[in-house]
Amino acid sequence: MNFVATASLALAMSTDAFAAAVGKGAALQRPHLREALRTGAIFGVIEGLTPLLGWVLGNAAAPYVEAWDHWIAFVLLGALGLRMIHEGWGEPELEEEKPNSHSFLRLAVTGVATSIDALIVGAGLAFIDANIFVVAAAIGCATFIMVTLGVMLGRGLGALVGKRAEIVGGVVLIVIGSLILYEHLHAAGTI
Repeated sequence: MNFVATASLALAMSTDAFAAAVGKGAALQRPHLREALRTGAIFGVIEGLTPLLGWVLGNAAAPYVEAWDHWIAFVLLGALGLRMIHEGWGEPELEEEKPNSHSFLRLAVTGVATSIDALIVGAGLAFIDANIFVVAAAIGCATFIMVTLGVMLGRGLGALVGKRAEIVGGVVLIVIGSLILYEHLHAAGTI
């Protein structure tokens, strides 16, 4: 794979994580750059490791995972989105009660949900002439940058809409999950 193909793939793999990060940033009380970098690092590491895992699994597991990846992403992102919407409809909190950061587990689950497609990409790369380590590093770095920017962009969105930003973030996660499901079902010709 050449530089342009690798960079394009890395950008494509990071877009859904970027959208999720905007929602994460909006749900926080004015996240600082440190929190954005932390979130970017968590997403970037997960997104960088999943193509390596997919590459290792190779052809043996790819058909099984590929058959269900869109459903797994849809369920994980949908459940997280519904939870955020539920929390957003709750009693409005005082500004100081809004969290300053998300838990590692919440960020990791979202990171895994948005990186399932990278697992499949890694499995596919096992059969072509591509340096998986370069590709995985590019995906991880692109995701780190995109997620960090997304959290900071969400900071502005959160200031505009306040507590109800969690509803927006939840809807974004559900839309991402639904789009992943639609794209896979449409590509398979089932819809």
